[in-house]
Amino acid sequence: MTEVNTPPRVGGWTRFVTARPRLSLLVALVITALAVLAGSGVADRLGAGGWEDPAAESTRATKALEREFPGSQPNLLLLVDAGDASVDDPSVAAQAERLAARLAGERGVTGIGSYWQSGTPALRAEDGHEALIAARITGDEKTAAETLERIAPHYRGAHGPVEVTVGGPVAVRHEMQTVIQEDLTRAELIALPVTLVLLVMVFGSAVAALLPLGIGIVAILGTNAILRGLTELTDVSVFAINLTTALGLGLAIDYALFIVRRYREELSAGAEPLTAIGTTLRTAGRTVLFSALTVAVSLAAMLVFPQYFLRSFAYAGIAVVLLAAAAALILLPAALILLGHRVNAWDLRRVFRRGHRPEPAGEEGRAWARTATLVMRRAPFFALGTTAVLVLLGLPFLGVKFGTADDRQLPSTSESHVVQQHIRDGFPGSPDGGLEVLAQGRATEAQYGAYKERIAELPDVQRVDGPLVKGDSAYFTVLPKGEAVDDPAQRLVGELRDLRAPFDTEVTGMAAVLVDSKDAIGERLPLAAVFITVVTLLLVFLLTGSVLIPIQAVVLNALSLTAMFGAVVWVFQDGHLSGLLGFTSPGSIETTLPVLMFCVAFGLSMDYGVFLLSRIKEEYDHTGDHDQAVRHGLARTGGLITAAAVILAVVMVAIGTSRVTNTKMLGLGIALAVLMDAMIVRSLLVPAVMRLTGRATWWAPGPLRRFHERFGLSEGESGPAKEEESAEEAARDKVGASHA
Repeated sequence: MTEVNTPPRVGGWTRFVTARPRLSLLVALVITALAVLAGSGVADRLGAGGWEDPAAESTRATKALEREFPGSQPNLLLLVDAGDASVDDPSVAAQAERLAARLAGERGVTGIGSYWQSGTPALRAEDGHEALIAARITGDEKTAAETLERIAPHYRGAHGPVEVTVGGPVAVRHEMQTVIQEDLTRAELIALPVTLVLLVMVFGSAVAALLPLGIGIVAILGTNAILRGLTELTDVSVFAINLTTALGLGLAIDYALFIVRRYREELSAGAEPLTAIGTTLRTAGRTVLFSALTVAVSLAAMLVFPQYFLRSFAYAGIAVVLLAAAAALILLPAALILLGHRVNAWDLRRVFRRGHRPEPAGEEGRAWARTATLVMRRAPFFALGTTAVLVLLGLPFLGVKFGTADDRQLPSTSESHVVQQHIRDGFPGSPDGGLEVLAQGRATEAQYGAYKERIAELPDVQRVDGPLVKGDSAYFTVLPKGEAVDDPAQRLVGELRDLRAPFDTEVTGMAAVLVDSKDAIGERLPLAAVFITVVTLLLVFLLTGSVLIPIQAVVLNALSLTAMFGAVVWVFQDGHLSGLLGFTSPGSIETTLPVLMFCVAFGLSMDYGVFLLSRIKEEYDHTGDHDQAVRHGLARTGGLITAAAVILAVVMVAIGTSRVTNTKMLGLGIALAVLMDAMIVRSLLVPAVMRLTGRATWWAPGPLRRFHERFGLSEGESGPAKEEESAEEAARDKVGASHA
């Protein structure tokens, strides 16, 4: 009798992604090449601002002042250094006036003012050796940057008896954008080879190690093309490309690690490649899909905020997450079906284990299983101990002070930072940090004078200049005592807005923008938190069918971020380790950064949480043994999650080598968060808490359980636990029917 070989049964999705693997990869290669073309030059079209609320009073007033009084909003400062001479020396004054007149003739420059023209004390250094020429470069960020590039070389450097350096907000933004692009290139050169080495260490096989890296590159290039398209429709922050690189590599590697590991497990168990792919997509593939959705939800929460800085990270993050998941679920299976058993080829670890027997495949999780057993045996100790440590690490965040991004984001040697530091150290007040009060409506000179006197009487006011009147509009410049955005300056914003006047007034300036930004974030923060919480609870319920597990996941994920927030304040606000890490502490945290870091880190924590919970759920469905399921889940995923966290941390640390403080804070802070989550929360806190909750972990009321059976997704097939639950539910329904 002739034996007939029947092909393995596979699902529809498996047939779809493996039917023509060569064609799939060829199409992907063509699309990636097109993405390279479409995304080229994207960094040049991105903005370096985006921290202000476009609907705020300060934004409206700024636009009105730019239109009516362009000289009121200087964004370009020329620091004129007379050396040992006085700025009042005739030769110095003559040269400065020539520079100011020349600047006034430049295309795209308006509102020229200088110490030599106005005699304003705020424009002259207290030692008399430096003074300022102020101007405004008109146009949007891109136009202003182009104008600065064109004119700055002609003013920078020696001019007779004076030395000129270029600063001001437009110079800070331009220099920040340039530095970020340079640093991103360096970060990629660091991260890619180190990541490849780590992947080889994880997989052994060089072939298997190259697959996650390829998926990451596809996701990054695709996202750059999407961002390039978005710049035609809206403003996008230059900082978003850092997140694109970090998440593109990190999440693509996570997803590919999870899928390739499961595929290799199935092969080692004797399955044929097509069967192994089918099992992998039915189990690990579903987990990747849920993980991508949870990360995307966390990032999508930033869309509720009006600042385009935050919205840009949502655009970039959602795009790169979905592209990474799509590549992992479509391209990776096609590559695996072509490779078959050759996915294990080129085992580079053989060089280092000559004479040593390799660890059997079934034994690789023994250390993690022992860890889980130890933790569950002492569950109260580990639960309370790790919680106490995490809370303690987060305590510095109680002292957080919010500020705005300024020149101190840049290295201390950068030209625009040097100019602003000279102003802070040597000039009275802050020439570009004053508050402007826009008055609109017909008024008499006496009314303006009385209003000015009332402003001068406010306790936090150092000096009032103006008014400058044009038609029915006028503006006053108010210099606060102390720093431009410190607490007295922010308090002064409220005092000015509460001050009664016989005309309509609006207040703007750096402190006003900060106040409005904080108000906008505070107003929308509850909505973002509710959105993340509700959608995450729903997604985790659909994965697990439990009521308690989603609550545990949200609480433990939030707890895992405490160390990150505590470190951000202790290091970047308070300035500890500033010398080692090479940054200047401004004494505050930029208002939008904690929101951004929470959304990104929470999503990544959910990523690892879904990996662990899905494997625990799969084992529980097969055996019905809760404790064994927890041990098995940690044994199977503990090493994988740790490897993924270390690789992502390497990418984030590479991003954290940036010379821009915000980028450094983002990279190092999230690296710390993912390591704490993988090594502390997933390894210790989760198994301890699940041991304390026992089988009640899996409870859900009947209606929700039936909802999950109909709409939920989980790894694996039904097992004893599922059958037991179904029998119990059927019995309850039968009893209820008899009573009816």
